[in-house]
Amino acid sequence: SRKTYRKEFPGLKLLQYPLILGAASLINTFTYYLAFKHTTIANAVLTHYTAPVIVAFLAPLFLKERVTRPIIISIAIASAGLWIMLNGFSFNEGDALGITAGLVSGFAYAVVVILIRIYTQSFNPVVLAFFSNAVIAILLAPFVREFPVNALWSFLVMGIVHSTIAPILYFKGLRYVSAGRTAVFGYIEPVIAIIFGIIFLSELPGKGSIIGGLLIIFSGYLTLREGK
Repeated sequence: SRKTYRKEFPGLKLLQYPLILGAASLINTFTYYLAFKHTTIANAVLTHYTAPVIVAFLAPLFLKERVTRPIIISIAIASAGLWIMLNGFSFNEGDALGITAGLVSGFAYAVVVILIRIYTQSFNPVVLAFFSNAVIAILLAPFVREFPVNALWSFLVMGIVHSTIAPILYFKGLRYVSAGRTAVFGYIEPVIAIIFGIIFLSELPGKGSIIGGLLIIFSGYLTLREGK
């Protein structure tokens, strides 16, 4: 109920934690988009998905979670699958900014996973999502010069699905799933994107996308089996 959520709003002493999460989320998203603008899609995605590897190193330090051998193997298989899916990494003149931005977004994403794993033990996921989005909105507001009215429905869908429902489910999941396993499951995102491309855009995936996608799905299976 509304009263329940109001009681769970953090006091001033604890407010800094969801604010830090919001700032880290903004850095993650901004640098990811910046990477797409200044380098190839493959470079942007591959550098961003260094996040699971970074999480594997950070989790034992900050969460005292042991990263098991199956998780490390799953990360390696998923990384190989993503590499095959995107036809590998390339570097050309002018790619430096985009690649750097992608690496920063990968690190920021890893930090977000660690922070969520810590904070969801103390905060309601709905309250955490609210403050995280509020911080992002406040920080970005000064840069909004005009609102594209023609894209209103797209913004509504993104606001409801991407910025509300998805984070709440993600935050809830991280209450019960280790950071390492969560990082591996993150590789499923590009596979789902390919499936949606087939359904909604009639895009047929190439051989590399199919092989890479199967490897990523297999890594997810290994991760699920390891948790039993």
